[in-house]
Amino acid sequence: MQGGWRIAAPGAFALAGLLFATSAGVSKGQDLRGSRSDLPDLIQAEEARLRDANDRIDRLQAEIDAATNQAAQQDGRVRAEHRRAVALSRVAGTTPVQGPGTSVTLSDAPRSADRMLPSGTSPDDLVVHQQDVQAVVNALWAGGAEAMQIMDQRAVNTSAVRCVGNTLILAGRVYSPPYTITAIGDPDRLAQALDGSPDVQLFRYYADHYGLGYQTASLTSVRLPGYDGSLDLVHAKAAA
Repeated sequence: MQGGWRIAAPGAFALAGLLFATSAGVSKGQDLRGSRSDLPDLIQAEEARLRDANDRIDRLQAEIDAATNQAAQQDGRVRAEHRRAVALSRVAGTTPVQGPGTSVTLSDAPRSADRMLPSGTSPDDLVVHQQDVQAVVNALWAGGAEAMQIMDQRAVNTSAVRCVGNTLILAGRVYSPPYTITAIGDPDRLAQALDGSPDVQLFRYYADHYGLGYQTASLTSVRLPGYDGSLDLVHAKAAA
């Protein structure tokens, strides 16, 4: 049954909680760009532990699915709840989806052979930051995206993009540029939303002037996997 894996997930995703707690302590509420701490080593260690925990979750999920299917064949009430869970999983983003869409790829500016910076720039001007990825994500949602994937992970309402130095952390996994965001939806509407976003326009200005990469592609058909992380909210605040 969709969602049954949550029985096993809390222990595994406590590892991700440790990671974000450490990040918050080091940054004191600020972005971690350019941090020289040993946080990257900690991230790699926790990422390895998270992979092991996810493997165990997959095994347990297979056992739960087998038991649920067997019960559904024998009990009408279980069948009804199973159908309800499947319907909710589509809304929650935990099932695969396919359709036309758009992809956006952001990349750092190439450095010259002598490693010299262009006049009037700093190293931060030549790399992709979390707000750049978030700007694209926000624009695609605003353009009517029905589903989205950041790198190889399905994005849902609780997904968060965090920057540590010049890398991104998504659900406890570490990624280096280039960063690709893929959305399913009307390609024309998605393109218009990207063009109309002031934050995306700012990144494109830097791309034009300093060589950062900004590439879009209209996709006839793309298949995105279902989200397989935790959907539990740890912190929430009511909108004003």
